[in-house]
Amino acid sequence: MDLTDGVMTLTINRPDKRNAIDRAVLDGLEAGLVRARREEEIRVVVLRGAGGYFSAGIDLPFAMSVPESRLSFMRRVGDVAIAIHRLPVPSISVIEGGAYGLACNMALACDLTVAADDAVLCEVFTKLNLSLDGGGAWLLPRIVGLKKAKELALLADKIPAHEAERLGLVNCVVPAGELEGQVKEWTSRLCSASATALSLTKGMLNDAYALSFEQAIEEESRSQTINSTAAGSRAVIEGALGKGH
Repeated sequence: MDLTDGVMTLTINRPDKRNAIDRAVLDGLEAGLVRARREEEIRVVVLRGAGGYFSAGIDLPFAMSVPESRLSFMRRVGDVAIAIHRLPVPSISVIEGGAYGLACNMALACDLTVAADDAVLCEVFTKLNLSLDGGGAWLLPRIVGLKKAKELALLADKIPAHEAERLGLVNCVVPAGELEGQVKEWTSRLCSASATALSLTKGMLNDAYALSFEQAIEEESRSQTINSTAAGSRAVIEGALGKGH
């Protein structure tokens, strides 16, 4: 966990295991996500893996040997996915190498995703006689549509980075050497924007499918009222008007 200039970076750091997710990784992610919710200085969260690889997903030997009930364990895994999705600040996932299973869906739960051009994503679950977790059953249909989501989940094929970009699973694909520059550009822009405006906008978009059009309009009205009365907003708005927007 690293915090620099308002950007918290959460790194899955088990490169010898292709950053497979075990209890220590879950503990670290939970701690970082709780901190990101509570500390105002944190403006953006970046999720990535160490050693040029995002993550191979859950560490299966660990997952098969957890002492608690399987349902309790899976609910804890789900809580981490919820915490990523519900962060009040923007989140960015950075995919290098591969993002498989649970890790793939954690990456998709972030607001923005950048991938190296040689990276792959994979909903590997059915090849392991498992079903989707980490929010995949909710995220995939919303991102790619139901028919394509079924293809990705049922066949569990590897998805090359450029195909993932075409499907909307990632926002952009860049050469591996340009990843850091892309992340820096996004984090700089997000950190310079209004934290309130970003948080309210993200929350409304997250809830969009659960609201009627009328409810969405009401949420927009309330949010815009908060934004327009926040300290410093008038100067920004007047400055934009002066520049012709």
